[in-house]
Amino acid sequence: MIASIDRKSVAGWCIYDWANSPFPAIVLTFVIPAYFVEAVMGNAAQATTWWAIMTGTAAFAITVLSPILGAIADQGRGRKIWLAVFTTIIALGSACLWFVLPAAGYAILLLILVGVSVVAFELSMVFYNALLPGLVPRAWVGRVSGWAWGLGYFGGVGGLLIVLFGFVLADPPPFGMDAGDGALEHVRIAGPIVALWLLMFCLPLFVWTHDSRGRGLSPCPAVRAGLAELRMTLMTLRTHPQLWRFLLARMIFTDGLNTLFVFGGVFAAGTFGMPVAEVIMFGLVLNVTAGVGAFAFGWVDDWLGAKQTILLGLCGLVLLGLPLLLIESKLVFVILGAGLGVFFGPVQAASRSLMARITPPDATGERFGLYALSGRATAFVGPWVVAAITTATGSQRWGMASVLPFLVVGGLLLWLTVHDVPPGSD
Repeated sequence: MIASIDRKSVAGWCIYDWANSPFPAIVLTFVIPAYFVEAVMGNAAQATTWWAIMTGTAAFAITVLSPILGAIADQGRGRKIWLAVFTTIIALGSACLWFVLPAAGYAILLLILVGVSVVAFELSMVFYNALLPGLVPRAWVGRVSGWAWGLGYFGGVGGLLIVLFGFVLADPPPFGMDAGDGALEHVRIAGPIVALWLLMFCLPLFVWTHDSRGRGLSPCPAVRAGLAELRMTLMTLRTHPQLWRFLLARMIFTDGLNTLFVFGGVFAAGTFGMPVAEVIMFGLVLNVTAGVGAFAFGWVDDWLGAKQTILLGLCGLVLLGLPLLLIESKLVFVILGAGLGVFFGPVQAASRSLMARITPPDATGERFGLYALSGRATAFVGPWVVAAITTATGSQRWGMASVLPFLVVGGLLLWLTVHDVPPGSD
């Protein structure tokens, strides 16, 4: 049990979520996907297929690397050094999106930059999440996890506001930027903005937040010990039924959740014909409601428990997601999407808090490596299913409809097989 809470350490940890959240909001979901569909590719169905292949390939790389790196981190001399490495890669990949011109010949470059950055982002979250159990007692895990998710969504709002009003809608664009169809510099600047935001706001974590030193091994012995520990954990996983059942359920519903999140901007631009500015506005609304949901449900997590919070969130996503795929009105799409956002954050934050509660303090890197694995082990399935169905039918709606079964099956498995951990137990 943690005797006291270092508020500065916790604040630094939460602020990192604010720092990195413009990346998924701008690069992975709203601005860059819309730019890819409209300006680079110009064909919604083909762009959806290529984007799905990229995200699926990145997910496969994350599946292989995350448990290995997590196990190694527990054996080495700390987690923040790994977090610094992957944070730097995210920033570099995002900044280089400036060089992707609005032409089909730049599609591969964009996909490579986004793919590498996505892998770095997900691997950074292994080490970021692994810091949480050492910062607060279990009774506080739910609310702190929710605070960070909520702060992160509002960080996404901040980044989107800067991109939208500072550049995309600015007339004329600042710094003499060329807004012509052959350049679109006022849109391409979104990548460098993400990089600068991340590098600036990640500093409190690296300065303030406590980092347990693991077992203090130097790099080569840490690699050997980490791989041996991971092999032993995987061999004995069947003796920890709560752990593997939760990871299996999370693997399924997170596949649907990630696919829904990744294709939000592509779907808005392709099916509803939203230009980049409208997609960004939609992203702003979605991030605000998601932030409010994450903050509010953080208290629900510590009151009812993480399992119940996840189930409430999944029910909300399914009930709002079904009509979202059927309607024709752009206004109704935005309204339902805003409601959908309320349930995104709670599912993500409560999943993290449940994992933190069932993780022993000396195995946080390893367990959160498995946690990342469960979030990405089949993450290529969702995008590839979307790609296959979209290609076969020529319809984004049919492709996106394939997301809902992942949410339903994962939720049922969690409900029927996993016992909740009392929020206040240490």
